Amino acid sequence: MDSSVFSAAGKPLSRRTLLAGSGLALLSTVALSACGSGGPAVQASGSASSAAAKQGGTLRIARPPASKAETLDPASSLSAYEYLGALYSRLVRLDESNTAQPDLAESWQMSKDAMTWTFSLRKGVKWHDGKPFSAKDVAYTIQHILDPAVKSPQAGVLAPFIKGSSVTAKDDTTAVFTLTTPNAEFVSLLAGYNCYIIPEGSADTIGKSGIGTGPFKLDSFTAAGPGKIVRNEDYFGGKAKLDVIEFSSIADTQARVNALLAGQVDLISQTNLDYATSRTVIASAGATVATVKNAQWYTVPMLNTAAPFTDPLIRRALAHAYNPKDVMQLAVNGNGTLGHNNPVPPSDAYRLDYGLEYDLDKSKALLKQAGMSTLAVEIYTSTYDSVLTPLALALKGSVADAGITLDVKNVSSDSYYTDIWMKKPLMVSYWYAGRPIDQLLNQIFRSGSSYNESGYANPQFDKLLDDARATVDDAKRKTLYQDAQKLLIDDAASLTPFFADRLVGLSKKVAGYKEYGFEFDYLNIGLAA
Repeated sequence: MDSSVFSAAGKPLSRRTLLAGSGLALLSTVALSACGSGGPAVQASGSASSAAAKQGGTLRIARPPASKAETLDPASSLSAYEYLGALYSRLVRLDESNTAQPDLAESWQMSKDAMTWTFSLRKGVKWHDGKPFSAKDVAYTIQHILDPAVKSPQAGVLAPFIKGSSVTAKDDTTAVFTLTTPNAEFVSLLAGYNCYIIPEGSADTIGKSGIGTGPFKLDSFTAAGPGKIVRNEDYFGGKAKLDVIEFSSIADTQARVNALLAGQVDLISQTNLDYATSRTVIASAGATVATVKNAQWYTVPMLNTAAPFTDPLIRRALAHAYNPKDVMQLAVNGNGTLGHNNPVPPSDAYRLDYGLEYDLDKSKALLKQAGMSTLAVEIYTSTYDSVLTPLALALKGSVADAGITLDVKNVSSDSYYTDIWMKKPLMVSYWYAGRPIDQLLNQIFRSGSSYNESGYANPQFDKLLDDARATVDDAKRKTLYQDAQKLLIDDAASLTPFFADRLVGLSKKVAGYKEYGFEFDYLNIGLAA
């Protein structure tokens, strides 16, 4: 059978959980201006973080707990995912350019019809308990993800293509995926953090045991509490710099920042610092701030199933009514990249260089065409994320000249993603950027998807996605994904004002730190010499 071969040199590739993506972004330290709000964007500068780390030492990370039901099961929606990249490995991972690279798989082949994927696995890999890793573990992991009782977020991504029986162990070092429908982008879907491989038969114990093949082994873990991991001396990828990583669970953002400033922790995880807090951190003696470029994708979903946004003329009128430069400056002090209403991140190779631009005359004309001279609508926000309310307020000010009045409703963050999100006609939202193109467009915009926050439904769009999946030719597949983007943008399903840089607080002692989406480079992170 003719096949395409992919290897290291190859090219193709709870709310907290569904936010997370598997995109990659380099992290660099930054210096902030000491001037007042409205100052310049964060600028990169050198520090210990970009230097090589010394061998040994203990890193202390403060993280927000998922819940008291959180688990070390990677497939779970309540996984404590700061641990995952340290404890486990996947078949493939994504590099800084979103290209699939080997992890537990050394190489892979795609059949000519994109229906069969064959993965050649590393030899000699051992689990933390000393047992040998094999293709049977891969088949078991996929069956576990697809088990309805697990309720894995990744099940909805993989289920359109595979069943539990679709993955077989040809031998100890060969895993074969037989898809139910073709997908030339399938390998990229296996890089999601829910796809970490677990030992065969471990479903009942993995949530506490944390037995993986990663660079660290579990020492202790308490749900919503402290934990500790130690270096795995037998890791196939080499020796990690650190001896130990200690985790503490601190629910409140400001409390995590205070712990960093007091020198009680070395890094605060999952915290997008606002600009004022960033300046406080950078001004301290022992801490600094780093930025993850374009890490967060901020959206303004217009619920296409609720008035007035059932009318595409109204949606397009709002899309043309705001000045994205002003909105990004006011919401995130310019620390990001303009989206122009295209939800595909700027770094994605499939991104179409096209968007709906700021045009007051066009906005007013579209409103008039829809039978309206002005528009008044409520926009919902909360303090769930530090940027949501500034974004809503910036948008309110920017669209006023188009005759559009936004009444900002700030509601409780505790119930925002249960009572408001996907229920109110207009709201603000965000995702972690970097999902593979197939997952991004299908999961968030495909008709009927459970994560389709705008309720967008277009059979033509869905068909373009299906055709792209089934197209093996790289150039033709890219064209189809870009055609789908143009259709989505022209329909104004949802607003994407900008992709924001995420500001992270860390000690000046931290060295060799890169962040890939929401995964650290656990192998090279450490302390400065």
